[in-house]
Amino acid sequence: MITETQLDWLRQQLDREPRGMEAIAVSTDEGIPLVVRMRTVVEGRPFPTLYWLSSKDLYKAISVIETQGYIKRLEAEIAEDADLRQALHDSHQDYVNQRTAAMRDEDRDALIAQDKLDYLNRLGVGGISDWTRVRCLHMHYAHHLCGYNVIGQRLEQEFNLSQLSIRL
Repeated sequence: MITETQLDWLRQQLDREPRGMEAIAVSTDEGIPLVVRMRTVVEGRPFPTLYWLSSKDLYKAISVIETQGYIKRLEAEIAEDADLRQALHDSHQDYVNQRTAAMRDEDRDALIAQDKLDYLNRLGVGGISDWTRVRCLHMHYAHHLCGYNVIGQRLEQEFNLSQLSIRL
């Protein structure tokens, strides 16, 4: 259950009213939200993003990493390393499995009615259909905090993101 204080914090973090949010998936010891879990149908449309990074501090740090070409470096390594490719595939599958497990019955029914359930189940982290690619480090790190994600693990190992001071 999201408290009114946490909802206020989310508004500050996002600079807008949160929508499509199901729960706070991860927070600091002080209760500051880091990751929110989203619904699979938002405003009547499929929403493939299960975990949304809400922390501005984590978002900024990961944005810097992205601008330094980290995604291209990772994708080159993924192309060469079968074990890493398999680990990335397993990460996407974990994401799909978690999204399916968290899905409300009415959202599943809406997706079936729209003939979009199979489509959604082919979309991995960040809504990507090519599971050998990396779209968004923010979403991989958010998933890492909630499940198995090899890219998020790498981010943590290389950049110690969990050691950041988190503020509102």
